[in-house]
Amino acid sequence: MSNLKSLSITWANETLHLFPERALWWPRQSTLFITDPHFGKAATFRHAGIPICESSHDADLLRLTHILNQTNAQHLIILGDFLHARTGNNPTPLAALPQWRATCPGLPIPLIPGNHDRHAGPPAQSLNIELVHGPWPLPPFTCCHEPESLPDHFTLAGHLHPAHRLSTNNSSLTAPCFHLSQNLLILPAFGTFTGTSRIHPKPGDKIYLVGPTEVLQIPTR
Repeated sequence: MSNLKSLSITWANETLHLFPERALWWPRQSTLFITDPHFGKAATFRHAGIPICESSHDADLLRLTHILNQTNAQHLIILGDFLHARTGNNPTPLAALPQWRATCPGLPIPLIPGNHDRHAGPPAQSLNIELVHGPWPLPPFTCCHEPESLPDHFTLAGHLHPAHRLSTNNSSLTAPCFHLSQNLLILPAFGTFTGTSRIHPKPGDKIYLVGPTEVLQIPTR
């Protein structure tokens, strides 16, 4: 995995890698996880009269291609909100998606529909994305969109777009993060045009802050 700097953690007796590209890598199963790319969001804003270009989505696809190439992932699992809204789910604003899919035609891509997907409708058939419904078992993990604390399960989820705030006497910084509790790991939103929601960790939680080039574990009380 040259050129990629990740933070390795052990959870559920599995080695996982957290990437600053806001993706989770499970090497034993050659599986990459992302959540909440929200493709088509820029088109939704334009539909509402706000002039936003598609460049953020193009950059996200380039970032995804880079991670897939460097890990040589054999599976890509999307934990929900692949699409943002029905107004953005049409061929014109999403023209880059089939072009991207053509670069990895044999890659299995299961999608656990999120709340935005349910409004937007299914992805185009040409994208060859398999819809699976959560909680979706992938032992030892269970995959969801909305975070659920399931007894005796190690759950991977998205939906919240988690971010953490670091403060000093003179300044503060809020950045996306991976949020790990005892049996729940919430991934940061993959899309750069998604916004974030500040979390408030409980005692025993772990926060892995996403920086421009690396992921850092942040001490919590």
